[in-house]
Amino acid sequence: MRELTFGYSPCPNDTFAFHALTYGVIDTSLRIRPVLLDIEELNRRAHAGEFDLTKLSVGAFASVGDRYTMLRSGAALGHGVGPLVVARHAAPFEQAMHGRVAIPGRETTAFRLLRLAAPQLGDIVELRYDRILQAVATGEVDAGLIIHESRFTYASHGLTKLIDLGEWWERDTQLPVPLAGICVRHDVDAATRAEAERAIRASVQYAFDHPDASRDYVRAHAQEMAPEVCAQHIALYVNGRTLDVGDDGLAAIARLMGTS
Repeated sequence: MRELTFGYSPCPNDTFAFHALTYGVIDTSLRIRPVLLDIEELNRRAHAGEFDLTKLSVGAFASVGDRYTMLRSGAALGHGVGPLVVARHAAPFEQAMHGRVAIPGRETTAFRLLRLAAPQLGDIVELRYDRILQAVATGEVDAGLIIHESRFTYASHGLTKLIDLGEWWERDTQLPVPLAGICVRHDVDAATRAEAERAIRASVQYAFDHPDASRDYVRAHAQEMAPEVCAQHIALYVNGRTLDVGDDGLAAIARLMGTS
């Protein structure tokens, strides 16, 4: 049985989607050794080709294209899933971008979208995604670029939305927002690559068919997240395109990768 290392995030969408594959629930010739890390850490480690399979931000694809190729299954993209920019007080978006702006990483798709929407940025502060809301609320930064479950909780920190970058992208392109994909390292042979893609698709389908099966695994990695936020997170980021990215999904990825 071939063992593959698989880097993915501890966020509910990933633990929900990949639980069945990780725990051998589905029939596959692969054994998975999971490594759960923040998405920007996965982006960084991809430069050294650390994992056989890894989730990566679409914003990082171009810089690791010599090491990894994206699979069609396991992606995070869709409509209404884009990152937000928030601040303590309402202000024109362009004006706010001249201040100190916290971002969840320079290789994240969120930051690529922000640079497209606001080419002239002020002082950029890199923080782990789950620290950004507090940094904005306390005045450590003037605005924050938020991803993951933060889009559901920013109002509880007394913050206001300046822009939804997903809506901005969709208006401009009429394409879904391409956030992240599962990539396989180039030295993984073709047969194993094909089986990995099939197994990931089967794991996502199992999650849809048995939504309670992964509950303990999801909650173990989201203990500080309210159950309703956890459910919102999964419902938003795990969708039909997680089974297969689709032709419009591939077009969206190509469009975003072609920007600078």
